[in-house]
Amino acid sequence: MFRKTTLQNGLRVVTEKLPGTKAVTMLVLVGAGSRYEEQKNRGISHFLEHMFFKGAERFKDTKEVSEAIDSVGGIFNAFTGKEYAGYFVKVAGESVGVAADVLSDMLINSKFVQEEIEKERGVILEEYNMYQDTPMYQIGWNFEQLVFGDQPMGWDQIGTKEFIKNVTQKDFADYKKLLYTPENSVVAITGNIEHDDAVTLVEKYFVMDEDKKKLEFLPMEAKNGGKLSMKEKKTEQAHIAVGFPGYSEEHEDHWGIKLLSVILGGNMSSRMFLGVREAKGLAYYISTSTDSYIDGGVLVTNAGVDLTRIDEAIKGIIAEYKKVVDEDVPEKELKKAKSYVKGKMVLSLEDSEEFAHLLAKYELLHGEIKTPDEIMKMIDKVTVADIRRIAKDVLREDLMKLAVIGPFTDEKHFEELLKY
Repeated sequence: MFRKTTLQNGLRVVTEKLPGTKAVTMLVLVGAGSRYEEQKNRGISHFLEHMFFKGAERFKDTKEVSEAIDSVGGIFNAFTGKEYAGYFVKVAGESVGVAADVLSDMLINSKFVQEEIEKERGVILEEYNMYQDTPMYQIGWNFEQLVFGDQPMGWDQIGTKEFIKNVTQKDFADYKKLLYTPENSVVAITGNIEHDDAVTLVEKYFVMDEDKKKLEFLPMEAKNGGKLSMKEKKTEQAHIAVGFPGYSEEHEDHWGIKLLSVILGGNMSSRMFLGVREAKGLAYYISTSTDSYIDGGVLVTNAGVDLTRIDEAIKGIIAEYKKVVDEDVPEKELKKAKSYVKGKMVLSLEDSEEFAHLLAKYELLHGEIKTPDEIMKMIDKVTVADIRRIAKDVLREDLMKLAVIGPFTDEKHFEELLKY
């Protein structure tokens, strides 16, 4: 059963005791994602995430942090999104105190030692290079830049080389002070633990001054990044992303557009997979997905295609979009998509880490929890008429966008393909 306690300092603790597991995940989610950045500090959210693992008071360096978790057979990691950053440790239930000790020390007491900053610059720059050399990653960022334009929502989380090379200890300390406050953080603890025990643990370790965040991200502007993004690169396979601006997470049709994306290309029995990959052999990988944020989103089909058949692949993807605009999806197909989404949710939430993320995300961004049962009821309410209405609203020819990475230079040629 989900429970929530807000501590005196404003830190929220959300828990769910999960039957059938002896593990516990402790996840700290902080409203400190990349959309809080400006052009001058692009990449600080992600770089700061790395620096928290470089030592604090009780655990002096990366070796001590790692050894503390390894000594109890735990798993730990972190991630930076556009709207939040997360830090988690997953351990056997009896070792949850170790998780609390390590996470609280790194997030409250980190020193950002200059020597460690210098070391990590090289790591981050290599990560930057990895993304540049991996079109499957890069194509998604290129597409979001088309949708959101030149503003924080349209920027990737890795940042700019210039900033990575020049960021200072003071930059990290100042940014942490602005956003890493108790009121802007949620501690989610899921698995084999009682709520009261979890709260006691957080009160013991997360001793933080009452403070509120001093930086708000700017509302997303209606900027248009254009219809086409082309990155000329010598590749053996062309990478494409064809899609549209989507809905925000708070939109009434949030789950409807999710189901539409599943019908289009969410699994191996979807329209894109069977129609573009299997029937025509045009793509090695192909999938349709949505990304939703507080005030915006995308629906996009990504594919890796034969260099000589890229036009055919793009036309094939667009043809599948047009079908769901022009014709009702059969009731049976919608029912299958609903069962798929609900089934995937059930499987993922068997993992205490996934459950913690679900609870923390809703609490941090929306100030309320959506339980799996509530989400499933919203999914069940979506009708065939809803899917057709959403398709007509989102999959509009005038809003269609295309990102391409491959050995191509003729922009006009690709722009002319963007039509029904």
